[in-house]
Amino acid sequence: MPKITYFTGVLSNDPQLNPDFYNWNLVKIRYCDGSSYTGDIEEVDPDTNLHFRGERIFEAFMEYFLGKGMIYAKNAILSGTSAGGLGAILHCDKFRLFLPLTARVKCISDAGFFVNVKTISGEPHIEEMYKRVVALHGSAKNLPPSCTLFSLDNPSLCFFPQYAEQHIHTPIFIINSAYDSFQINNSLVPNDADPYNEWIYCKHDINVCSPSQILTLQDFRLAFLEALNELGPSISRGYFISSCHSHHGIEIQGYWSYNNSPTIANKTIAEAVGD
Repeated sequence: MPKITYFTGVLSNDPQLNPDFYNWNLVKIRYCDGSSYTGDIEEVDPDTNLHFRGERIFEAFMEYFLGKGMIYAKNAILSGTSAGGLGAILHCDKFRLFLPLTARVKCISDAGFFVNVKTISGEPHIEEMYKRVVALHGSAKNLPPSCTLFSLDNPSLCFFPQYAEQHIHTPIFIINSAYDSFQINNSLVPNDADPYNEWIYCKHDINVCSPSQILTLQDFRLAFLEALNELGPSISRGYFISSCHSHHGIEIQGYWSYNNSPTIANKTIAEAVGD
């Protein structure tokens, strides 16, 4: 882990590169718990000394920052990337509760909209993995309660944004690629689903994919978009969905706001978020 982190993209203090947020107070929290800060297990693993208490870490951070002045915030945004983007969704309403009622509070999820898809071999790999994560970390009690109430037989489904987001009330902006490279590598084509390594090059460079592999990737895109569509319309939810074969980017200047940044309706991600 690098000792020095450079703030770029949404964290940049350059008004030319980050005109809406360059003068905000910023805090970056490194991801450290393995459950998007939802774990809460009292017992400690005797063999590894691992503590599965991500929810407590999140709450401790919030209390610390409130004591440092966040209690006086007039505007506040909880954002995250990848697992942190998932955490931003799952904790969005909780973040709202920590802050004064007079504050404007919103959330940004970057590359955190992980969808429940089956592998190319038809196996529910990511669903089973999330089920194990939720069980290991004791996360069910920290997922949106109105979601888990409707999923009593399988509360780990509420670890997926496509099910949890319907129960989030705080405004949120979702940034993702419909060809999310991480999800293609780990949800659609995990190693177990490709025993003959037929996807080993395509997963990392879509320019070398075969026609049938391209069709599979397009099917993934359709499944991703369908998961978004099933959320239904909401005035408190916005999207920036690109077709880049990538994963995350709001802290990368070239992705966030630059001459060749991805655009939708002639707006960069920075402009869309700022609006």
